Amino acid sequence: MSLTQAPVLEAGQLRLRGPEMRDFEPLAEFFADPDRAWGFGGAETRPDAWRWFASNIGHWHIHGYGYFTIEMTEGARPAGLCGIWNPEGWPEPELGWLVFAPFEGRGIAYAAALRARQWAYDALGFTTLTSNILPGNARSVALAERLGARYERTYQNVTLGEDMLFRHPGPAELDADGGMEAYA
Repeated sequence: MSLTQAPVLEAGQLRLRGPEMRDFEPLAEFFADPDRAWGFGGAETRPDAWRWFASNIGHWHIHGYGYFTIEMTEGARPAGLCGIWNPEGWPEPELGWLVFAPFEGRGIAYAAALRARQWAYDALGFTTLTSNILPGNARSVALAERLGARYERTYQNVTLGEDMLFRHPGPAELDADGGMEAYA
């Protein structure tokens, strides 16, 4: 059962849905792995991962958006997170993503980010989004650029330190289908 009012979004073989209690274990494993978690703020203890998980639930209740759990439709297994993030101190709403280790290399983050961005533009009325990426996170930079985002500036993130801000194309700048072919 979802812990938020998040809608369920379909994206081909993916489903984006609100967080559920069963999502905590794979998230805690992700946060405990320093090689994987550094781009999302660094390795965390299990209690820190719990606070992040609870913060995301609260974010949904406060803003009406947050990180979706990316779920594979076949087998209903959590594959990662993707959504819109804008906590206190953030420069503006951000489109973010992470994929759990067993699911890397399948285009999951790309398809999920396209779907989450389209939802933010269509359902939330956003006209722009950013992706805030730590310097050295080449894979996230490549994905942001594949999504059409362009480097805008470097700034001091209130929790992560130096961060690069990439600007996504707005709804008017996207192709007529908004890139939806990736999960149609």
